[in-house]
Amino acid sequence: MLSGQQQLLISIIRAAVTQVVPDASPNILLERPKVAAHGDIATNVAMQLAKPAKRNPRELAQQIVDALMAQPAAAELIASAEIAGPGFINFRLANAARQAVLHAIQDEGGQFGILPPNNEKVLVEFVSANPTGPLHVGHSRQAALGDSLCRLFTAQGYDVTREFYYNDAGNQIDNLAISVQARARGMAPDAPEFPADGYKGDYILDIANDFAAGKTVQAVDGNSVTASKDIDSLDDIRVFAVAYLRREQDLDLQAFGLKFDSFYLESSLYTSGRVEKTVQALIASGHTYENEGALWLRTTELGTGDDKDRVMRKSEGGYTYFVPDVAYHVAKWERGFHRAINIQGSDHHGTIARVRAGLQGLGIGIPKDFPAYILHKMVKVVRNGAEVKISKRAGSYVTMRDLIDWVGQDAVRFFLIQRRADSEFVFDIDLALSKSEENPVYYIQYAHARICSMLNQSSDLAGQVNAADISLLAAPTEFALMQRLAEYPGMVTLAAQELAPHHVAFWLRDCAADFHAWYNAERVLVDDAPLKLARLRLAHATRQVLANGLALMGVSAPERM
Repeated sequence: MLSGQQQLLISIIRAAVTQVVPDASPNILLERPKVAAHGDIATNVAMQLAKPAKRNPRELAQQIVDALMAQPAAAELIASAEIAGPGFINFRLANAARQAVLHAIQDEGGQFGILPPNNEKVLVEFVSANPTGPLHVGHSRQAALGDSLCRLFTAQGYDVTREFYYNDAGNQIDNLAISVQARARGMAPDAPEFPADGYKGDYILDIANDFAAGKTVQAVDGNSVTASKDIDSLDDIRVFAVAYLRREQDLDLQAFGLKFDSFYLESSLYTSGRVEKTVQALIASGHTYENEGALWLRTTELGTGDDKDRVMRKSEGGYTYFVPDVAYHVAKWERGFHRAINIQGSDHHGTIARVRAGLQGLGIGIPKDFPAYILHKMVKVVRNGAEVKISKRAGSYVTMRDLIDWVGQDAVRFFLIQRRADSEFVFDIDLALSKSEENPVYYIQYAHARICSMLNQSSDLAGQVNAADISLLAAPTEFALMQRLAEYPGMVTLAAQELAPHHVAFWLRDCAADFHAWYNAERVLVDDAPLKLARLRLAHATRQVLANGLALMGVSAPERM
């Protein structure tokens, strides 16, 4: 059902409710019945009103239906209305109302489901990997979720910025430098004297060899870094290694087909004085205290749900990791991003209350729910029925480029989006490579390619398809497919509102299933010329919306398979 039709039906229901229960102000919700035979649209409005109105819900539902069907506007939209169960009202749409979606898709094409600009900005921060190694499968899930979410917000009219936050300061960078230094000195990663917290993947040896050879790395920000070859200088090694791995991660992202609008360095928060300024502002606000030589933030008093106060500055010196995070989010706010979303692993759960507490403690008008978070669970990779854990290049984990090399960018993106972010996910390499309906991305892309083939076979009729008589489309599978297409704009809006790109994956699978059911039940290229043109028009509309939906996931829509 198209959004305009939904609003019309809601207004018709509201008018009928006002006539039957004058003082009522219900929240009128429309949903698709779980059983298709029960109708096209359902509402529980009578059940909502029955108790406060002290009425029998089925009797009340019948009175609402009688008042509703007496309205002139209802005749063009609704074919029938029935009472079901304890008081549901099930509507069957008029044929013309069901078929209207084809006009909308024809008029809007690639813009079907896209809203005009709303002049609102949103920043989505994701991946944000430490520059200490290749991107792993967890980063891949973030990349897929983040990019799809950005596409959804763009479709909803937002001005979207994709941002990658580089954690290029702290202990992990020190560990990177000493690991490279150890390999440059000929030390094997399994040697007793190798740093206990060092990185052991083959990429460390690659960095060490390039550093010793005096090579130059072109960093992602356009600057180049040339190795000094001085293996005694940890500072030189640190600068070169970070630049090297930033470049490597950028190549990972390019292989994924992902481009960021902005890169933000954690180190810049220190060099610009933002961290110190944030700390001093929190001290001045009265929300900190000293205890045993450490500086603490009273997070338990700042209304963000933290269960205990948190150390800001350790007794031995140096700030804890959430302090620069607070400074970073102040920077987001000051850059005009009053809506910000962070996509991180579920191990960052404890960060949420601390960062929000720090922002509240500053008292600068930032809402308590800023920023929003999507926390994803990790991914287990399975091949030939066994878990794959190790990549020689990375040393201890499957990398993003491993996945892409094994199954291709489309399958990686789709598979990592198709489940809720907070659910465990098993990435089955064999399934992703299979050419069967069990493989969702293949199943959907095959539907698109099948339609393209059908349209190519009838290319001589292309000029007549848009004028086809769609009133001829009256088979049950045709109505089911048209209803699915009509749900697309609302699904896109819901997916953006709920920060849930997996809705797109579910919808695409359902749409492909509806298409295949129609294709198998009704011949398209029939001898009846008007009916053939009408069915080609439905096929063309389905192809367009499948392509639109795949684009929201960053997945291609092939014309041949």
